[in-house]
Amino acid sequence: MAGVDQEFLRTLKEKVNIVEVAQSYVTLEKRGATYWACCPFHHEKTPSFAINESGQFYHCFGCGESGDVIRLVSELDSLDFMEAVKSLAERAKIPMPETGGDYQKTAEMKRKRDTLLKILNDCAHFYLDNLNSGNADAHIDYILKRQIPSNMVRTFGLGASLNYTDLPKYLLQKGYSRQDIVDSGTVNDANGRLTDAQGGRLIFPLINSYNEVIGFGGRALKKTDFGKYVNTRDTLIFNKRKNLYNINLLKKLKRTQTVKEVIMVEGYMDTLSLYQAGFKNVVASMGTSLTQDQARLIKRYVDTVLISYDGDGAGQKANLRGLDVLKDEGLNVKVVPLPEGLDPDDVIKQRGVEGYQACLDAAMPLIDYKLAVLKKDFDLTKTEDKRRYVAEALGIIRTAESAAEREDLLKQLRDASGISFEALKRDLESKPQQKEVKTEPPPVRKDAADVSKKASRFVLSAFLFGADYTADLDIEDVTFRDEVHAIIAKYIRSKKLMDEPVRLSELFEFFDEKTPEYEELTRILDYSEGGGFTGDVAEKYFSDCLLRLKLDGIDEEIANATKQLEGAEDLHKRAVIAQKICELTKQREKIKNGANGL
Repeated sequence: MAGVDQEFLRTLKEKVNIVEVAQSYVTLEKRGATYWACCPFHHEKTPSFAINESGQFYHCFGCGESGDVIRLVSELDSLDFMEAVKSLAERAKIPMPETGGDYQKTAEMKRKRDTLLKILNDCAHFYLDNLNSGNADAHIDYILKRQIPSNMVRTFGLGASLNYTDLPKYLLQKGYSRQDIVDSGTVNDANGRLTDAQGGRLIFPLINSYNEVIGFGGRALKKTDFGKYVNTRDTLIFNKRKNLYNINLLKKLKRTQTVKEVIMVEGYMDTLSLYQAGFKNVVASMGTSLTQDQARLIKRYVDTVLISYDGDGAGQKANLRGLDVLKDEGLNVKVVPLPEGLDPDDVIKQRGVEGYQACLDAAMPLIDYKLAVLKKDFDLTKTEDKRRYVAEALGIIRTAESAAEREDLLKQLRDASGISFEALKRDLESKPQQKEVKTEPPPVRKDAADVSKKASRFVLSAFLFGADYTADLDIEDVTFRDEVHAIIAKYIRSKKLMDEPVRLSELFEFFDEKTPEYEELTRILDYSEGGGFTGDVAEKYFSDCLLRLKLDGIDEEIANATKQLEGAEDLHKRAVIAQKICELTKQREKIKNGANGL
């Protein structure tokens, strides 16, 4: 956090409500005073990700991820600290402070990013003007040939590159430097000669979830030695492995209605065709194998993905390369079977909305799809092919998550192969599973800490979350042997002395992320689940915890005194130390029964 004024950070956190920010990424359900969601950081079916609005922090009781609103944005948008601060400051319409330290470097990076975004936005308008200039006959002909309605042209901001030279001239005339133009990815520099990276193509602007133009996809209008489609190369702004086409409109859709699933297609034309037909919950992977970043991006909006790639052999094989990536991120993956040789755009044009909806209705679970694709590779009338098919099919069935699912799939394999169910089941069980099935994490993390540390954590949590029975107690009277606990206790006391409320989000500023100290803070927050601080049982447990901490303090004093006694030679000094040990032992005996129940 070097270079950022702490008062500015406090103001920023007060202006930005973490609940409102979190709603942009996950679906929240309010229960009591807490907002709950399935965690965006790990796979789970039962929500254990909690947003504490009063404390302005989040905490997952399953995986332990915790933080304030800045860290939430940083983690989910893959931003560094300063980029996340900037993003939130823009959201709150608060100007960034002019400070020293690392600010110069940060300010330069901000200037660079802002400049590149401005170049990209200007390029989008330049291409759009070209399309409407009367000089883009080839582009208009292609649009008409592909039956793209004018409203879709406007909605997706399609444009035209007329040649290789006009765009760099236009950008230079607007005052941009050659280096910034090249760094934007819109222009290539070949031995000092600047050329439009999308020269002559139909242009599809690529827009991120913040509604910023971050790159372009270009469709060739005639045969070329280069790809039919070309995307902007990776830049400071754009990385196709981290983005999805139409994610901006999906985000907008989710703000206006419930979106339970998203349709994943391969390219721009499929996206436009489905969107025009009313399937607005559609995104495209832009021609790359699916990545973990894209899977996590989807999971911010939905839990189910319908893969709708081309209905040819190549398209089906392409499905398999990315589907496990989606499943590993906790998404429910289904595959939409399309007629052989057709893509989604073809199905819409030839069979209409009803025809494509029928394909969606027939979507099959991932494991069923794998078996269907596998079967096409073998001629089951041939003994050798049938045996290889059965062996590979059993390997897929072993990955099923339940015995019921495995039994159902074995029955399908029996019907396809003619081999008895009993024989198939014996073969299935005779070999170890090839893939470990992920188990659902517990609602709250297992805690191997000893009784004393747990007691210390609970006492701190009770003070942090304002349990009624802490109101008249002074936390300074409690001795915390753990360094992290002592720091938090000092913070609580300082707030009480200044008659200020405890701001839980401030705690995350004390410890560096991914350190044992930060981990210990998250363990303390584990105690905030539900109504764990209310009622007679909680109050009795709190009293027991205080007694345990007192006993620990006395035990430590006795241990230190015993060590001093062993090293003391003077008889008088030994007598004094022995008397102290005796008094401490009596004190311990008097209160030890109060620690029962821990």
